[in-house]
Amino acid sequence: MKYQFPENFVWGVATAAQQIEGGAFEDGRSASIWDVFARMPGAIKHGEVPDVCCDSYHRYETDIGLLKKLGVKSYRFSFSWSRIIPDGVGEVNPAGIAYYKNLIRGLKEAGIIPNATIYHWDLPYALQVRGGFGNRDMIKWYLHYAEVLFDNFGEDVDMWATFNEPIAVYVGHALGWFAPGIKDEAYARQCLHHLLVCHGEAVKLFRKKNFSNARIGIVVDVWKHYPARKGDPDDEWAALYNNEIAGYGMFLNPLFLGCYSDVHMKYMKENQIAPVIREGDMETICQKLDFYGLNFYNAIFDNVEEQERKKQEQAKAGGNYQDRPECHTEMLVDVLHMLVEKYKIQIPIYITENGLPVDGENKEELLNDQDRIDYVKSVLIPLHKAIEEGIDVRGYYLWSLMDNFEWSAGFDARYGIHYTDYETQERIPKKSAFWYVDVIRNNGFEEV
Repeated sequence: MKYQFPENFVWGVATAAQQIEGGAFEDGRSASIWDVFARMPGAIKHGEVPDVCCDSYHRYETDIGLLKKLGVKSYRFSFSWSRIIPDGVGEVNPAGIAYYKNLIRGLKEAGIIPNATIYHWDLPYALQVRGGFGNRDMIKWYLHYAEVLFDNFGEDVDMWATFNEPIAVYVGHALGWFAPGIKDEAYARQCLHHLLVCHGEAVKLFRKKNFSNARIGIVVDVWKHYPARKGDPDDEWAALYNNEIAGYGMFLNPLFLGCYSDVHMKYMKENQIAPVIREGDMETICQKLDFYGLNFYNAIFDNVEEQERKKQEQAKAGGNYQDRPECHTEMLVDVLHMLVEKYKIQIPIYITENGLPVDGENKEELLNDQDRIDYVKSVLIPLHKAIEEGIDVRGYYLWSLMDNFEWSAGFDARYGIHYTDYETQERIPKKSAFWYVDVIRNNGFEEV
């Protein structure tokens, strides 16, 4: 069967500053919370640090060359706050501005649409020691940073996302698995509320700038949970908890419905961890957006008895915590319908991340990544079905352009369609890269 996608469908790839740039302490850049967290014993697999990563800070022209060879229509990247404003709130770093000016100019010259994320997990450490997202001053700090970006790159960036996967702030402040490595759920809940207000204020500021072509949205990942044993009270509660209280519902309800869900608020109040919500906050959070970015990797069927055994393993897994005994990518259709029907998302949707990690040390096996191709097909097929059913999905971004620093998993989890040799910094196309070239060229693929 041939899976043909709509005309003008946007095919892209995605990366993030902390994961590929390197140049950690060069040209005025200060430490981010991940630079510090990575130096905590046991925080990162093998004790690896993101000081160099893929060295894209020095090799961005090479990476633009990779994008051109792929034929992608768009490239999703993020700004490093620590590179733009090293102390988080004060003077702007000219070298940081110049780097992103050059990157964006290169993309534009190559005919590639820039899709930029303002915040992808890498808060300047200088702000973390001042309370980070737990400090309500974060709203003015973030707004200052966003204005610097809008004033320097506003119309040159076609698509802006205020945040990528804000759940990382919860993981880093409630569970301690991500930077900054804190385990305080009450603090985490306040952090998330402030983050959402930051988002709303940034959207309002963006509107005031009155850009003619640029659009703004947010990226929220959805790992939808289902009870493995329908009717089993433990599995039913686990799915509800993981969706509404510790998952996507924490964000989609306030962003698109203007309130925290009843079950979410009930849980926070009963556990005395409800955030301080000021008058007008919910109205600020619920701003009209131009697009919604969905990061989708898998659906999860909760079997409490089985998952309890794996709990400790998952806590150390790193990356996107993709323990995949089963692949349920077919549930993407249900997820997309949920976004439209439950959360009333009536704006264009983009799949802003999707990919598969492949571990191992055998270079030839890593280059021959048929498993990745099969997995991506297993996502694109239900995506095609959802589009045929009327869901307005405008594009797909594969994670990632190249192997990179995969957060707590260090350099072991290889998501790239290009193999990264971390000693030489050579980028070598994998089998999946050649396959993706054909998908982009044909605006689809055939599956026997």
